[in-house]
Amino acid sequence: MTDKRESPIEISGDDFKKTGYQLVDAIANFIETINEKPVTTGENPKQIQQLLGNASLPDDGIAVSEIVAKSTDLLLEHSLLNGHPKFFGYITSSPTPIGALADFLAAAVNPNVGANILSPMATAIEKQTIKWLSEFIGAPSSCGGLLVSGGNMANFTAFLAARTAKAPKSLKEDGLTNTAGEMVFYCSKATHTWIEKAAVLFGHGTKAIRWIETDAANKMNTAILEQTINDDLKIGKKPFLVIGNAGDVSTGVVDDLSAIATICKAHELWFHIDGAYGIPAAIIPEYKKLFEGIQEADSIALDPHKWLYAPLEAGCTLVKNPQHLIDTYSSHPAYYNFSSHEDEPSLNYYEFGFQNSRGFRALKVWMALQQVGKKGYIEMIGEDIALAQLLFEEANKHQELEAVSQNLSITTFQYVPPAYVHSEKESQEYLNSLNENLLNKLQEAGEVFLSNAVVAGKYCLRACIVNFRTSKKDIHEVIEIVVREGRKVHETLQNK
Repeated sequence: MTDKRESPIEISGDDFKKTGYQLVDAIANFIETINEKPVTTGENPKQIQQLLGNASLPDDGIAVSEIVAKSTDLLLEHSLLNGHPKFFGYITSSPTPIGALADFLAAAVNPNVGANILSPMATAIEKQTIKWLSEFIGAPSSCGGLLVSGGNMANFTAFLAARTAKAPKSLKEDGLTNTAGEMVFYCSKATHTWIEKAAVLFGHGTKAIRWIETDAANKMNTAILEQTINDDLKIGKKPFLVIGNAGDVSTGVVDDLSAIATICKAHELWFHIDGAYGIPAAIIPEYKKLFEGIQEADSIALDPHKWLYAPLEAGCTLVKNPQHLIDTYSSHPAYYNFSSHEDEPSLNYYEFGFQNSRGFRALKVWMALQQVGKKGYIEMIGEDIALAQLLFEEANKHQELEAVSQNLSITTFQYVPPAYVHSEKESQEYLNSLNENLLNKLQEAGEVFLSNAVVAGKYCLRACIVNFRTSKKDIHEVIEIVVREGRKVHETLQNK
């Protein structure tokens, strides 16, 4: 009689090693040859479903080696590859190989990083990761925070901390309507849509958002911000929060964070920075001045799975005084027994955010920060910016392209067919349609993956380079691809 339970989900040590080695070999080959593959196969949902099949849930189990082999083929051969050197879409980075290993290790231990007693080492690593991320961007050493899924959740977490800090103390008992009056908040028109979600989901409504106009450089107009706050105060509104962008999602513009901080201090408002994409560039010495004001922020959102190249998911909320997170999220039901040690209070991350059960997101960030170090990130982020600048310059030189904007590692541009002359309004309408059709074709064809931005009424092709595999050769090839395919799309539209 054996003491070991037999379970159909267990894998023997020998089988685990054999299958695991085969998987690692396949992934290593995938990484080595990723530049030879298309960015995407362009397969439609029906084709993908056919590949996956429509089999019913099996009654009897299937061999692990067969499942892993099939899954490996499905994912490596039929996915969009954001690790490809010509993937410039949205703000998704090429993932670090060490991050993949970290996720493998984390899953094997499976710590629940919600309470220290459930995850003593993982909790300590997440705490150190938060400290390092604060140092990385130049935030105050007092910052605390936690890892979350991404930018939406990082910003949501800070938004509610701001509301708790600035609302009457009775908010939790009496609710928003009965205690807080009409709380309003401020952001530029370039702010990501997370703010609309927050307004709706947290009971304020979108009318509570004060969309502040941007100036000629697409930065928040701080004079209008100041005036709008004063106007709201005169009519009995309750301002509580201002959001500054540290790299807006469309064009990469960084607001005047220092000026916003001064206004927030004067009116005793919470100053939040949405740096989900751009704030890692604060580590670049020549960009320090652009990010002045970070030290004054009450909270900051940043996503290591963007410009720190971590595999999804890895967002982060930093708060200057982490007690504000505890005030917002902590609860102590009778069925929790997460006691503190006598020598030091335990850090329980369930008190810092929405989740109780939390995966070990910090490990892949922590390991990569050590592998690369500050100097390595300065090099890689600087190279991404230089490549975006090169793309802008090459587009600007080409007679069939119009370079529109360039900030941080985001460049926007349009394909403009030669000798296309029309009235200004008709011309821009046509160019917008042409570039939208061109983008759709490029995204399906698999040679390069760009996204879009509308800048000053122009529908642009948008390249966001947060990709440690991209080279100058890729940039020159992208120019050739866009022009070649742009000509084809123009010809097709003209012949309709």
